[in-house]
Amino acid sequence: MEKYVNLFTDFGFKKIFGEEPNKDLLIDFLNELLRDQEGLIVDLVYLKNEHLGSTELDRKAIFDLYCENEKGEKFIVELQKAKQTFFKDRSVYYSTFPIQEQANRGGWNYELQNVYTISILDFIFEEDKKDKAKMIYKVKLSDIETNKIFYDKLTFIYLEMPKFEKTEAELENHFEKWLYVLRNLHNLKNIPEKLKEKVFEKLFKLAEIAKMSDQERETYQNSLKYYRDMKNSLDTAFDEGKIEGKIEGKIEGKQEIALKMLQRGNAISEIVEITDLSEKEIIYLKNRNCQNE
Repeated sequence: MEKYVNLFTDFGFKKIFGEEPNKDLLIDFLNELLRDQEGLIVDLVYLKNEHLGSTELDRKAIFDLYCENEKGEKFIVELQKAKQTFFKDRSVYYSTFPIQEQANRGGWNYELQNVYTISILDFIFEEDKKDKAKMIYKVKLSDIETNKIFYDKLTFIYLEMPKFEKTEAELENHFEKWLYVLRNLHNLKNIPEKLKEKVFEKLFKLAEIAKMSDQERETYQNSLKYYRDMKNSLDTAFDEGKIEGKIEGKIEGKQEIALKMLQRGNAISEIVEITDLSEKEIIYLKNRNCQNE
């Protein structure tokens, strides 16, 4: 039995970073990640994480965490547990919601506040998998010829956590300590010496499974099972089918992933979320597969 929660589960991530009494943990992490360009975040307010399109027919977006700082700037903080077709497209799509909601009725001059989309990945981008040193991507709109930033209010940050392999002894700064915790918390037995700081001591205390209520432990175990099942299904589908870079963008690729997830017993709602196929399409695939068998 693990002593601490896995931060790549929905329950673990939101318990540590998504609860009002613990928002100092999220503020500390974001300050380490964004200090060079953002300055110091003093406070955060959690916002509604479900957003609907402008009409009933538009798709909705559900963020893991959605926050606003004291300057009105928006922060989407997302976990991505496994490889997913069109993941980058999804992160760009999600960023449009905090942009659109800034529109003021009446005499608005189109001035926008900064929007940050931060994705903590439990996988590696296929195109850069051989570049072990590149694990953090900071993306803004820039001019192709000069490489100069053209628009600096929209930022995408991606952290490829499997590439972070430093040991406790190799940690050099506070930010690396955060990366170490994100990557290794569920494998640790006690708080490491190098992490005996106020912010991490609070995190480890919150993350201890034995101190949770019976209901919290049950919720966490269900969240952990979902994480393991989904990650195994998707990663296996990509690795066995060699989907990346070959059938991306084709409906056949989405159908292949859906079939593999159905065979592993994933819920239809989970498959819809991952593949962007409709529930009706997935039920059709399921019935067709049963007939073939």
